[in-house]
Amino acid sequence: MNNITVNGETFEIFLSEEVIQKRIAELGAQISEDYKGKVPIFIGILNGAFMFLADLLKNFCGECEVDFLKLSSYHEAKVSSGKVDLLKDINADLNQRDIIIVEDIIDSGLSAEFIMAHLEKHSPASVRIASLLLKPKSVKYNISVDYVGFKIPNSFVIGYGLDLVQKYRNLRAVYSLVEEESK
Repeated sequence: MNNITVNGETFEIFLSEEVIQKRIAELGAQISEDYKGKVPIFIGILNGAFMFLADLLKNFCGECEVDFLKLSSYHEAKVSSGKVDLLKDINADLNQRDIIIVEDIIDSGLSAEFIMAHLEKHSPASVRIASLLLKPKSVKYNISVDYVGFKIPNSFVIGYGLDLVQKYRNLRAVYSLVEEESK
């Protein structure tokens, strides 16, 4: 499947399944090395990071735990509302734990900043961020992304966990919106 049409808009394949899986294997090896002898807790940010988290864990060599946070900042739109709502909190004890936040995409950085502030209240030993996608030109907050799958331009993407109004997360690749002038 090269191009798909969604609500009259065309999306073209941006990152193939093979390219994504190769990069996740590299990230898994790097994180495994960085956390050798430790038991980190991976915190997936729902809903978007579930596919990336699952594949990343398959490539992590060592003991680990998993938990989830669910946030909302897009509220059925293509751009962030500018407000983050916590919909599901973490169940695990995070005191003096090594935490790896797993995000599908870092866009403005608003959600990541919210998560970091929220987790600091739990006195973790360390907090790092792993994100499949990073839009460097869109970041407006002072955050550090420790493990980046791919740096991408400021375009709207769907697939591999990323949605458009809660749909298309199940696509195996990442698709980018084709802008009118480039059609």
